[in-house]
Amino acid sequence: MSELFSTLGSSEYAPFSVALLIMVFLAILQIVGVSDMADGEIDIDTDGETEAGGLIDGMNSLIGIGRVPFTIWLATLLFFFAGLGFGIQALAQSILGAPLYGWLAALGSGVTSLPVTGGAVRPLARILPGDETSAVGIDSLIGRRARITEGTARRGSPARAKVRDIHGQAHYVMAEPHGDTASIAAGERVLLVRREGGTFFAAPLDERQLAPAD
Repeated sequence: MSELFSTLGSSEYAPFSVALLIMVFLAILQIVGVSDMADGEIDIDTDGETEAGGLIDGMNSLIGIGRVPFTIWLATLLFFFAGLGFGIQALAQSILGAPLYGWLAALGSGVTSLPVTGGAVRPLARILPGDETSAVGIDSLIGRRARITEGTARRGSPARAKVRDIHGQAHYVMAEPHGDTASIAAGERVLLVRREGGTFFAAPLDERQLAPAD
């Protein structure tokens, strides 16, 4: 047992051991509810119309930021970072006879764990409350402007949209066109005109005639 702790505390494994400890700490915070306050304060927003804003939005979408509460996203990232790191070092030990330098293994694990985390939080986002745990009612988003951030919204096939509530807090919702045949591409700005269940219906802002909300 002492040999195991000595190995985990070595410089080659230290980044991944620390990641596991932080993950456990975040899990404890999540259980006692302290992290809810932190989640409400963290909002990575690039709502401008610049190319840089679109690039950052794309990166956030790739790695999963905004899909689930931030502490859950971070705990998931740390889990994969540590798991992949230990796997890399075990593979290096079996092939090379010794683990890699800690910083080198951490770099490889970090680059790999970001997109893996993005893929893992997608199914989590469907079962976790996510952004709708705001102090404002979800129906208060009706009548507000939003922007399609991922995918193309078509009738029966909603896409992800970003909208801000009256307090300026960002929410991510699923939206599809208000019209029967319209489609709305990523990057287009829309007006949320009504909601059915978990799906909002949106009209492009360049439309002159907007149907009233139900």
